[in-house]
Amino acid sequence: MATINQRTLTDGRARYWVKWRLGGTRGGAPQSEPFDTRADAHTFKLHVEAAGHHWPENWIPRQGWAEGWVPGHGWVKVAEEDEPEAEPVIFADFARELIDSMTGIEERTRADYHRELELHLIPHFGQVNLRDVTQLKPKDVRAWVNQLRTGTPDPKASYRTPNPSRGRQKEPGWLRKPLAAKFIHNLHGLLFSICEAAVREDPPIRPSNPAARTRLPRADHEADTEMCFLTREEFTLLRDSMHPDVRDMVEVFVRTGMRYSELVALQVRDVSFTPTIDHDGQQQVRGHLDVRRAWKRGPNNTFHLGAPKTRSSRRRLPLSPRTIDLLRPRLEGKKPEEFVFTTDQGSWWRHSSFYGRRWAPGVKEAQRRGLGKKPRIHDLRHTHVAWLIEKDVHVFKIQRRLGHTSITTTMDRYGHLVTDIDDTMIEAIDGPPTPPKPRTDPGGEQRLRLIS
Repeated sequence: MATINQRTLTDGRARYWVKWRLGGTRGGAPQSEPFDTRADAHTFKLHVEAAGHHWPENWIPRQGWAEGWVPGHGWVKVAEEDEPEAEPVIFADFARELIDSMTGIEERTRADYHRELELHLIPHFGQVNLRDVTQLKPKDVRAWVNQLRTGTPDPKASYRTPNPSRGRQKEPGWLRKPLAAKFIHNLHGLLFSICEAAVREDPPIRPSNPAARTRLPRADHEADTEMCFLTREEFTLLRDSMHPDVRDMVEVFVRTGMRYSELVALQVRDVSFTPTIDHDGQQQVRGHLDVRRAWKRGPNNTFHLGAPKTRSSRRRLPLSPRTIDLLRPRLEGKKPEEFVFTTDQGSWWRHSSFYGRRWAPGVKEAQRRGLGKKPRIHDLRHTHVAWLIEKDVHVFKIQRRLGHTSITTTMDRYGHLVTDIDDTMIEAIDGPPTPPKPRTDPGGEQRLRLIS
């Protein structure tokens, strides 16, 4: 067992010596170590006993513990005074370089990322040093999301139109208008990707992603209010109000549910008709069209033909007899690579041109004739889905027809239209309905005996 002996030096100070024998045996070599305080001596005595009455690991006699060694913890890194501090990583520079190096995206998408970065992220985080965790915290991300949601009013112009014309309301003035929840989701996704890339760098720039668990505003109710579904009678009114040269195009649109970029990229070679004979010996024509391409917008506002939106968007759509009748005249006399739907000059219908020259005037005329809705072009795709659900077409088939990657996408957008689920669910709980039991008359038999 180790002991502590106290000695008084010539200058009057106390000195404490820890003494023991190696191995704790009587034959062990005597050892000793001096200390200025009894507390330090007592601590060392415990370490000696814990080491089996040997010198504690990494203790240097008359000097103390080796530099960087902490008893009970082990070696720790000792910062060198002359070690250069890591250079700061500025958010704006890192984000721009990341977007430029992204793979597997369209150039139009890359340009959109750069635009959103410059407009909405750099003004708020541009000068942040990503290495400094105190400069970008989760609370900073939450404050940014709330600012996007509420907007920034203009204190110098409380109203953009202080004296509006008759019938119009005053419009508030904004330095930055409030953004829709769906757009905020997109911006937050871009911020998340930038911060996550900093975390995954080798070596990491940041220890964690401050945008990882941000609660975002709900966007589902906005999607529901944006959609416009037309009944068959309402669509007929809309179609008849359109210019005659696009009526068949509009009807094929609603009967196939294609995206506009896919419809106007449809070529003659994508449509096939096959004569068949039915059970009565009558000749019929079956047909289908293949969605193989779509128009893509480039970063400089030019257009080119490319693959559809996703891999699932490459699909084959069976055609109804009415749709076949609409397409036949559009195919006659054309070469395989010519477009099915074209303008009077033979060029494809750009979205802006079709909207301004045909769609907007047609909707306005339909409203004059009694249409109580204001559908967008994409609402014809929504209407197609509504008609399928109305006839109890299985959601999985609808997903395949629309070209959605996941059935979750289909249900998130159109699940509220499915009404037959309630009846099916009730029958699954209670079983099929049973016929009512015949009504019995307890006194009928007695009356029958009296009569007889």
